[in-house]
Parts: sequence; C-alpha cells; structure tokens
Amino acid sequence: MGEENYLFKPIKIGNKISENRIAINAMECCDSDEEGNPSEKTYRRYQRHFEGGSGVVVLEAITVGYESRSRKYQLSIMPRNEKALAKFVSEMKRINPKTLFFFQLTHSGELSHPDFSKRVCVKPLPGFGGELLTEDDVEKIMDQFVTSAKIAHSAGADGIDIKLCHGYLGSQFIRPYNDRKWKFGGSWENRTRFPYTIYERVQKEINDPNFILGSKVSIWEGFPGGCGSAGPDTAIMDLTESLDLVKGIEERGAKFIIVSAGSPSITLALSQPDKKIPDDVYLHFGFQKAVKSVVKPETVVIGSAYSVLNNGNNALQAVKREEASLKYWGNKNIKDGVTDMIAIGRQSLADSLLPAKMKAGKEDTINWCTACDNCIEFLIRQKNVGCATYDKEYADSLRQIRREEGLLKAKRT
Repeated sequence: MGEENYLFKPIKIGNKISENRIAINAMECCDSDEEGNPSEKTYRRYQRHFEGGSGVVVLEAITVGYESRSRKYQLSIMPRNEKALAKFVSEMKRINPKTLFFFQLTHSGELSHPDFSKRVCVKPLPGFGGELLTEDDVEKIMDQFVTSAKIAHSAGADGIDIKLCHGYLGSQFIRPYNDRKWKFGGSWENRTRFPYTIYERVQKEINDPNFILGSKVSIWEGFPGGCGSAGPDTAIMDLTESLDLVKGIEERGAKFIIVSAGSPSITLALSQPDKKIPDDVYLHFGFQKAVKSVVKPETVVIGSAYSVLNNGNNALQAVKREEASLKYWGNKNIKDGVTDMIAIGRQSLADSLLPAKMKAGKEDTINWCTACDNCIEFLIRQKNVGCATYDKEYADSLRQIRREEGLLKAKRT
C-alpha cells in the first residue's frame, strides 16, 4: 500500500471541505441540562473533539421533541434551545473553524423511555411497542424535524444528519416489519414517505446550497423484519431496499451517507463489533462498499465500526497484527474505494485527539479504545457517559454506580 496516508487527504462534502477523512460519530452521553441544552460536561467533550482535528464532528442524537426521547438528559433541538445551541456552535467553531459540524436529528419512537417520556411506535415490536402513531402524529413529527433543521441552520451548524439507523424512529418506518396498512407502512413507497418528505421539505424551506444534508443508515439490522431483511418475518439479508433508500435520499439532496448496521437495543454487537468476536467489522466493510457502489462519486460515504480495530491489538484471526489496525484498514478501504471516510465512536470517547496525534506521528501517545463497552453501561443506566478506562472521573463514577447497585441488591435479599 506504500506510505501514502489516505486518512489525511481533504475531501469535499457538498460545497464544503473536510480537512481529512476522519469523522467523530454521534455518541449520546446523557449530560444535557434540564432543558436539553449543552451542559458544562457537553462543552468539555466537544471541546476535545474540535481540538482533536477531525474533519467532521457529528453532534450526538439530538431530539426534535422532548415528549418522546430515549435519554432523560438528552440534548434537544426545539425553539427554546436555539440560543444555547448557537452559543455552543460558536464556541466550537472558535476552537477549530475548519472542522465541519453536523447535528444528528432524531426521534426515539419505540425506544423512548417510558419512565420520563411517551413510548410510541409504527407497529408494536415484541419487547418494545408503545402507543400506536396516527398519521396526524407523524405529520407533526415531520414538522418537528423541519423546525429542528431550521434551528440547526440558524445556529450555525454546517449540516444535519437525519437519523435513519439504530432502531430509532426513522428506521422503524423503513423496516419491512412495518407492513401496517396506513399512509406510512406496507409498500416501499409508503415506508419511505417519512424520510423522503423530511428531505424534500428541508431542501425547500431552508434553501441554502451550503447547508449539508445526509443520514446515518443501518443497512442491515440483523433481526426478522429489520432494515435490510428480505421481508417482515425473516432476518435473511436483502440489501435491495437499503440501497434504494440511499439512492432515494441522495436524489433528494443527501451529500453524505454514514454507513452503519444493527440496532443496539437488539443487535448490539452488529452495531459496534464486540471485543471478543470483532469479526462483524468485515460485514461493515461490505456494507460500505455496497453503498459506495450505488451512490454518485461526489456523495461522501463515511464508514463506521472502526474503533474495535484500535492499534491492531484485537482478537481478529488469520491476519498480521500490523494489518489489523484502524489506521491500516482506514487507509486501505479509502484507497480501495470501499469508503471515502471513516468514523470513530467509542474511540472518540477514549481519545478524540486521535487525528491530531496520528497526523503528528505520535501514535504511541493515543489512548486506544479497548472496546470494554463500559461507556454503553453508562448509557443503559442513563448516567453521564465517558471513558472509564482513561478518564478518572468516569472510572470513579462507574465504581460508585456498581457499588450502589450491589448495596441495593444486598438490601433486597
């Protein structure tokens, strides 16, 4: 492959330039204030992201409405948040004006937490479900997405990621499982009405050629009726609809596609390959190549799942250690036309300074993600999320959480 480093070649996304091919994935961290505004902890996390020099930073799943959300302290993007978000963007751009900042807009749907919000669904899924959405409900939710897109634009974000992945509402519409007889279910035309309408309205109502639209998409969710399956009752992979979706949103203005897989609440190890069995990372490479093969050359494909590779210290078999790392596969996949960029999620919590350190030739100083998934434990417990391996504050927090749970269990028995 030679010494050329493809990770640090600039790339055009829409009408803007990403300085390199490394993106920070949207990582929910449950640390907003009481109204869904960025808190001191939120500022601290993103300050490190922008100091780290990634070409793109995607703001964690920011909810378009507070009535149905998955995290108690989830960032929100409603009119009440506009001033705080504008201040937040301004501060991040002051730290590093070159990094592109996208907001990932979401609605949690059946993943909304019933303890503090209303769980709703397009069709009850075993183990999830919730109040069945009406067509009027969906129209109001689409209005929320458009309003939130306008707020992101006025707040100074470079663009938005209209979330169509990981089991949240956008993906719930698209699934073959959504065979309900209504305006938003059954036929492929009906199931894509939700994302396509949002794209069309945002394009028309914002009408700014410099505002970049895109989506993170779960190409295959890996359970019966999930996205990328052959029908409502089978898990057999058929990417026909997923690839058609990608082309459909591209036709409606998407300039980037973040390629993912799985639904973390159901198929977690597919969404983010597991430390003990990391081989699903190869599936992700295949999904990235499949998307790359159907979009236009100017549409930027951003691949996920690279964190598990770290510096090659992983459980992949039948490969040389020096050919098992994030740097190796990132460079190789960009060079080979598998993807245009790579995104880091868990690794960004371990060390979001990775791009700057790698560019400076200081790879030996990178805190490599161990894929221990303690960060996921924080998320599941609705606690502030951080890296318990490298950050003492979060290591102490995790010990305290587990200690309190142990005492609670002892009390029950």
